[in-house]
Amino acid sequence: MSTKGESASGTLYIVATPIGNLADISHRGLQVLQQVAVIAAEDTRHSKGLLDHYNISARLLSLHDHNETQRAQQLLMKLNEGLDIALISDAGTPLISDPGYQLVNLCRRNTIPVVPIPGACALITALCASGLPTDQFTFFGFLPVREMARREQLAELKDASGTAVFYEAPRRILDSVLLLIEELGADRQLALAKELTKTFETFRTGPAAEIAQWLQADPVHQKGEFVLMVGPGEDRSGQMPAEAINLLTTLMQELPLKKAAAITAGHYKLKKNALYQLGLQLQQ
Repeated sequence: MSTKGESASGTLYIVATPIGNLADISHRGLQVLQQVAVIAAEDTRHSKGLLDHYNISARLLSLHDHNETQRAQQLLMKLNEGLDIALISDAGTPLISDPGYQLVNLCRRNTIPVVPIPGACALITALCASGLPTDQFTFFGFLPVREMARREQLAELKDASGTAVFYEAPRRILDSVLLLIEELGADRQLALAKELTKTFETFRTGPAAEIAQWLQADPVHQKGEFVLMVGPGEDRSGQMPAEAINLLTTLMQELPLKKAAAITAGHYKLKKNALYQLGLQLQQ
């Protein structure tokens, strides 16, 4: 599979695997997994179910948060020997809130070819069906475990211009939504996705208060793997900076409104007509 003409090394393939439905693996992904010498998996027991389903018998090695530094060196040696290796996570695209960064970085630094095999990714799967804006979004991974850190991160979204996407554990999902209400308000638009591509796939959208009520209505609602999406903050693009309003008010006491609006607009790079209309309102 490797391009041996340029290098004697093997290739590291980053293979996305299904996030629920086993049919969601690409034909190319299956080809790679069937042909590589070694598959590095976050949890070999979990991944064995997928590999057995498709009769794939490549050697499995674990690569997770606790052994990645050592395992990356071992895998680099195998790659230098000419063996092709695939990296997979428990579900979805490796390195997206999953291990693998150290291995990929090490391969890049040692000029080992790294080839991505695209496929399922929970954050993209959830976002595209959420009904929230998708032209701008930021992925934050899992919310912090400590409440204060969670609160601080959520508070930073008050004036966010795009959708914020988080992963969250079932035991913390309700607490996180309640904290979000405290920091961003009960009316902030949310989308909650759980058990994506599985039998009980569920989407809930609406104001944060309604999402909290739904989670509290039945303990079953708090079970599963969650993607929490937070809609943008209030659009403040039409609001004037306080400094501009202060300058306009001061100038209006000495100059005609038209002139005061023109000076303020030039100073703050704002629209003169908008400042003129604001001045008329202030005069009233």
